Parts: sequence; C-alpha cells; structure tokens
Amino acid sequence: MLSLLHIENIAVIEQADISFDRGFNVLTGETGAGKSIVIDAISAIVGERAYRDMIRTGAQKASVRGIFTQVPELPWFAENGVAYDPETVIQREIFLDGKNICRVNGCLVTVSILHKLGIQLINIHGQHDSAALFDEENHLSFLDAFAGNEALRESYRESYDTVADLRRQIDRMTMDEGEKLRRMETLKYQIAEIEKAAPEAGEDTALEDRRKLLQNAEKLSQGMDEAVQCLYGDDDSDGAAGLLSQAEYALARLSRFSDSFAALHEKVADLKYQVEDAAEEARDARDNLSYSADELERIESRLDVLHRLRRKYGATCEDILAYLDHARAELDEIEFADDHLEKLKKKLEKAEAAAWEKAETLRQNRQENAEAMSRRILSELSQLDMPRVQFSCRFRELELTPSGADAVAFYMSANAGEALKPLSKVASGGELARIMLAMKNVLAEKDKIGCLIFDEVDTGVSGRAAQKVAEKLKSLARFKQVLCVTHLPQLAALADTHLLISKAERGGRTYTSVTPLDREGRKRELARIIGGTHITETTLKSAEEMLLSPAEDRKENG
Repeated sequence: MLSLLHIENIAVIEQADISFDRGFNVLTGETGAGKSIVIDAISAIVGERAYRDMIRTGAQKASVRGIFTQVPELPWFAENGVAYDPETVIQREIFLDGKNICRVNGCLVTVSILHKLGIQLINIHGQHDSAALFDEENHLSFLDAFAGNEALRESYRESYDTVADLRRQIDRMTMDEGEKLRRMETLKYQIAEIEKAAPEAGEDTALEDRRKLLQNAEKLSQGMDEAVQCLYGDDDSDGAAGLLSQAEYALARLSRFSDSFAALHEKVADLKYQVEDAAEEARDARDNLSYSADELERIESRLDVLHRLRRKYGATCEDILAYLDHARAELDEIEFADDHLEKLKKKLEKAEAAAWEKAETLRQNRQENAEAMSRRILSELSQLDMPRVQFSCRFRELELTPSGADAVAFYMSANAGEALKPLSKVASGGELARIMLAMKNVLAEKDKIGCLIFDEVDTGVSGRAAQKVAEKLKSLARFKQVLCVTHLPQLAALADTHLLISKAERGGRTYTSVTPLDREGRKRELARIIGGTHITETTLKSAEEMLLSPAEDRKENG
C-alpha cells in the first residue's frame, strides 16, 4: 500500500507530507483546494505523464516521493536491476526544461520503466475512465481483463503475426505482368552494372588512402630523405645512431670504473638499439616509396566508377555489394514467383487455419467469461441501488485482427421494461459512475494490485445511490487500500482515514495544506459538505449521525 507521500512544488502545494493508512482513505475539501493535485502527484510517481505546468510558479523543479509498504517481490525488480525491498521508495523530479529524474530504491530508471512498476502497485480511476465506457473500442479490453486470458491472447497473436507476415509477402509478389517485366529489367541492369564494375569490400577506402599518398609523394620523399640523413648522418656529420653509439661506448668504459654509471649506460644502450631500428625502418620506407603519374590517373578513374555506384547503391563498397545480393535475391524471387507464390499460399492456408482455431478458442473463453462478468456486474449494481438494471456483452464476429476475431459491446437497460441498448445511449452520468465502480470492483477481484484510487468518480450520484456507492467502496477497502477524492458526505462519513485539503493565501501566494482529521474535525468537515460554509447546530448534528451510521456501526462490530 501507499503509506507516505511527500510533495514539493506541485502546483499550489509548496510542501506536504501525507500519510495514508489501510482501508478507506478519503480526501475532501473545497473545490480548487488541491485535491486532484494530490492524485496528480501520485500519478507522477507511478510513471504517468507529468508536465512542466505542474511545477509551482517560481520553482525550478517539482519533486514527489512515495513510500510503498508490503510490496511483493515482483519480477520487475530483477528484470530492471533494482534492489528489492518490501518498503519501496519511488522518487520523481520534474524540471522546467522538461527533464525527469526517476529513482526506485535509489536506482535511476526511465519513466517508461517506472510506469511498468506503477501499474502493478496502483490503479487510478478518474472521471475519464467512466467516459471510456462509452467507447466500444475499450469493451473488449475490459472483458479480457476480467477473463485473465493473456496466455490465450499471446498464443493467438503469434499465429496472427505469422498470417500477417505471409500476407505481406504474397502482396509483394502479386503484381501485374507489365510491372513484373519492368522490375525485372531494372534489376538486371543494376546487377550487370555492379558486376561489370566488380567492386571489392574496402576497395574505395584503400584507393582513397593510396591517392592521398600519391598526391603528396614528393613531400613524403623529401621528408623521408631528411629523416634518414638525421638518423644515419652523411659524409660531413654523424647521425643520431652514430652519436648514440659513441655515447654508449664512452659510458661502457666509465662503468668499468664505477657502478654508478651502469644504469645510465643501460639507458643509452637501449636508446641506441631503438634508434638503429628506427633508422632501418626509415631507410626501408624511403626506398619503397614509388609512384607515377599513370598510377594516380588509374586510381582517379577507378574512384570515379565507384563514386557513380555509391551514388546509386550505397555509401560504401560494402553497401553496394549488399545491394547486389538483395537485387539478385529479388530477381530470383520474381523469376520463380509462381512457384514461390504457390508455396506461400499453402503456408498461408495452414497459418490461417491455425489462427482461426486459436481465435475460436479465445472467443469461447470470452463468451464464457462474458456471462460470468455480466452476472457479477449485475450483482454489484444491485448493491449500488440499481436492482432492475439489465447488462450483457454482445459479440460480433470479425475477420482475423490483432486482438482476435471478435468485437464486444456492452448493452444495458437501466429500467424495467426497456430494451437493451448500447451503453452510451442509455446510461446517465450517475449510472455510468456506478457501472464503472461495479466493473472496478469485479476486476479488482482478479488482479493483485493493492491500492485503488478513485478521483471524484461519484459525480452525478446523490441520495440513496450515494450511500450505496459509499458502502461499496468501504466494502472494497476491506481487501484493498482505497483512496477516494469526493464531495459526498456519505463517502466521507465511512472513511477510516479522513484528510482535509485546504488552501490559504500568505504574502500574495496560494498555499495548500493537508490535514488528517480527528473525530471532531471530521464532524465539522461533514457539516461543511452538507451545509456549506455556514455550519449550524443542525448540520453538526446531521454530521454526527452520519459518523454513527448503521453501516459504520456494523463494520466496527464485525
């Protein structure tokens, strides 16, 4: 669960430490006080998108740190080289230049890698998730999440990818005769041009090096003559080798009289041998220097040929040879296309049969789970004061697609006697919120995520329905940590931990604070939610009664 959240310079929150507990945690406060900012901060540490606009005005960066306790030893830790600790610390810094620095237990990770951990720790549900129910494109993913059929989908996807690849190959080979002849002529010309030039790997680099040498041959020759003369000397003077030889001889004689000259003699002797070796190498290099204007002309001509090939077929001789291999293979494929096409079609027929078999298995799994999910959702909705609602998943068969051969749409009827219609056509805002809550509750039974966050999902819900929603969230909090941002007193009254988000002005700046409420503080906050800023004895009494509601009393007494 998320036990502690530290926030610095996120929007109107300059600094805040928020402690969460097990069970049902509720955040309340005036509109604009910063409740959703807390959710944004949590989103940041689980790898959701963060923007520079989140940074408090005047600050250079924003920082969020979260401490998660009782974290299971997820494979993510070993896969990403992060030390596992059941008390996991996640930190994220957001800078004005757009840079993000993320750490898990002190180890740097990327935002995308952090997100892979985050989705295993927290499930955040906001108002946009309820809107996602209107889009039938999302309904199949809801069903698959309930079915837990990832292995079946992965197996099908492998078969589908094989089918898609074979179809692409067949499409490439299926062309009209005119196009085929034009392509063959182009390939034959290109192959002949490259084969006639006969480039060799590395030839262009070697020729360019040789050309550079020939272009500077006279300077090289003069330089080598000078080097040899300096090393060997001439009739008028000794060279370096001769002088070192004389020095070595003199020191050798001195070392006979004193051991103190022995080390110096060894150094000079080593230098003499090195210089003699260098002198021989310089002389050989000078003697091997040979060049001619004809050779330079031949190299220029050859490089011109290679340059024309490189403009057409690649930046280097290796690229040209690779293109030649590709052109030969493509020409061979076209010339023998009919035979190859027939083989591909037979492969495709088998691959499609295998894919359809897996698609049927996946469809059967989905249909079975659709019935089970519908029953569970109806049971949840009945508890959420929608006893007469009807709900079903309707299937439509498709051709093979990356996700299978099914389209799924949720249909419902909110009132008795009405026909089932697409969800988007019949659900009101309050009904949609309850349907989404029912689905979250059903899906929560399937996953191992320990913390669920609900950001104002009670929009459009009031009265008895609000009480039912509150009791459902309270029930869910028996098995999961639940964090809920709400404006409903029914939800706030059932909280195990109640946090008040409030803002104030100091020195012309807005500051947001987070305060855990005791029983008296909760009563006054409930009274404010019920009656507004003018709190009366009546609203305080109503708040007191809500805190002693039967639902809470039942929970406390087991």
